[in-house]
Amino acid sequence: MTREENEKRLAYLKNIVLNMPEKPGSYQYYDDLRENGGTIIYVGKAKNLKRRVSSYFHKEVDRYKTKVLVSKIRDISYTVVNTEEDALLLENALIKKYNPRYNVLLKDGKTYPSIIVTNEWYPRIFKTRHINKKLGTYFGPYPHIASMYSLLDIIKKVFKPRTCRQPITEEGVKLGKYKPCLEYHIHNCDGCCIGKQSREEYLENIRQAKEVLKGNTRELSEALYQMMMKKAQELKFEEAEKIKQRIQLLQDFVAKSEVVSHTITDVDVFTITDDDNKRNAYINYIHVKNGTINQSFTYEYKRKLEESDQELLLQAIPEIRERFGSTAKEILVPFEIKWKLKDASFFVPQRGDKHHLLELSEMNGKQYRFDRLKQAEKLNPEQKQTRLMKELQTKLHLEKLPYQIECFDNSNISGTDAVAGCIVYKGMKPSRKDYRKYNIKTVVGPDDYASMQEVVRRRYGRMIEEGATLPDLIITDGGKGQMDVVREVVEDELHLNIPIAGLAKDDRHRTNELLFGFPPQVVGLKTDSELFHILTQIQDEVHRYAITFHRDKRSKHALHSELDDIKGIGSKTAEALLKAFKSVKNIKGATCEQLATTIGPAKAKIVFEHFENQREQS
Repeated sequence: MTREENEKRLAYLKNIVLNMPEKPGSYQYYDDLRENGGTIIYVGKAKNLKRRVSSYFHKEVDRYKTKVLVSKIRDISYTVVNTEEDALLLENALIKKYNPRYNVLLKDGKTYPSIIVTNEWYPRIFKTRHINKKLGTYFGPYPHIASMYSLLDIIKKVFKPRTCRQPITEEGVKLGKYKPCLEYHIHNCDGCCIGKQSREEYLENIRQAKEVLKGNTRELSEALYQMMMKKAQELKFEEAEKIKQRIQLLQDFVAKSEVVSHTITDVDVFTITDDDNKRNAYINYIHVKNGTINQSFTYEYKRKLEESDQELLLQAIPEIRERFGSTAKEILVPFEIKWKLKDASFFVPQRGDKHHLLELSEMNGKQYRFDRLKQAEKLNPEQKQTRLMKELQTKLHLEKLPYQIECFDNSNISGTDAVAGCIVYKGMKPSRKDYRKYNIKTVVGPDDYASMQEVVRRRYGRMIEEGATLPDLIITDGGKGQMDVVREVVEDELHLNIPIAGLAKDDRHRTNELLFGFPPQVVGLKTDSELFHILTQIQDEVHRYAITFHRDKRSKHALHSELDDIKGIGSKTAEALLKAFKSVKNIKGATCEQLATTIGPAKAKIVFEHFENQREQS
């Protein structure tokens, strides 16, 4: 598009905006003129249409994706409504209808089961995924299948609705057309089909079951209690006992499902949780009836235009309430929402039971995000390593991702057999081919700081000479002291800019904190987190590597003999001599001919002359 064409496009759009009313409504953006068959690419809502739409064209847009959207707009249409709620509902309906490219996408293609109470002569209660309002009354949907089955189970135990699928008519019952089934014989049904239970009694049970499905368990328990007392006064003790059993079952069910005070009668709870890169948002919905959670589910929304949490939540609330058929007058949210709904109001609780519900909803959203992350990491293991590297980068405020991490450790006994080890982790995985062992050469005595400086100097001095890739992060097996001596070599001597961290241990020799910076500061990291576990693993690995090298070196010294000092005589020859002559003393006393029978004349001559020279010198 040329500059002139773009100016013409903007002039056309601004002219439309100038004629917009300052009323609530919904607006639609097209990728071409409507008469040319343009497609809707974005649907929005506004309290004030003119003010909202003009903000796209009369001020600098900060967000890049929004700039891209504005550049693709060729035409605008709008619909004026009476209230803010109507604007929300209209926007929701248009997004569902047209599925615009730049609108928030609900990542949920599932259908969830509902519970139906049929309109039959003797109604049935069962789960279904097919909605036909002519067949009966529906309750749900139920995203949490286990809770739906527990609800059906309590209804089956308390009210005993029939489970048979045969159509039962009044005439059929009178004529005795039906026979009792197994459910009747095992006392799961009171035999309405054979006239053992009157229709009035059966319908009363169904009515009470509907109250349970609505969440009105407390009112039902009180009504049943009054009924029980009436039966007892009429001396119908068997019937009173049956009602008492129903009350007990209901109370047990309520005790398991009640989370807050029953004074909270009808409330919707919404919270939003973002993922690490803010591409997706997880909106949790909880419906509470008489202190009991009736519905709970988390929806995943994919951001398209870097929408704020307020924008996302406001779009999701009408859609979710419509899906679950909620008519709650009070909606709990984590932050203030200025929009208004006709039959409901927003409330931000600060304390008490309602605040507890908000925390519960947020916890469910975070758990859903965690579960999705774990699923993704199982399918793509590299995603986990990348996430941990990004987390470490964020915690330490590093300029780049710590892909290559190197860690050092010393090992010696009172300065003897001093060695050091360097391990390398790439992508949060050990790269064993890059591990290096170092014999300490310049340090005398047990000086760990000087040993560390020697190793670091040799390691990075050689890497500079060879032009090898330097690490993104150095980790020392020690606290402030080790970090300081490493910094002196890396920064002051070699003039390298490599971040240095340290892992410090507590009195029980357990790693308990991560240090970073100069002067070193403790990094806020939970000791039970995945990242801390990886860092501890790095520390354990370098400790194991250095200790193993030190033990191998000590073992060689312990097994050293005079034969190892003879030039030209290897370990195999020395082993053969010791096997034949049993000791070094016997080898010294043997003649050249005797030695030759074991190792041959050439090597026998070397060994014999070596010990002969020793005897002459002594």
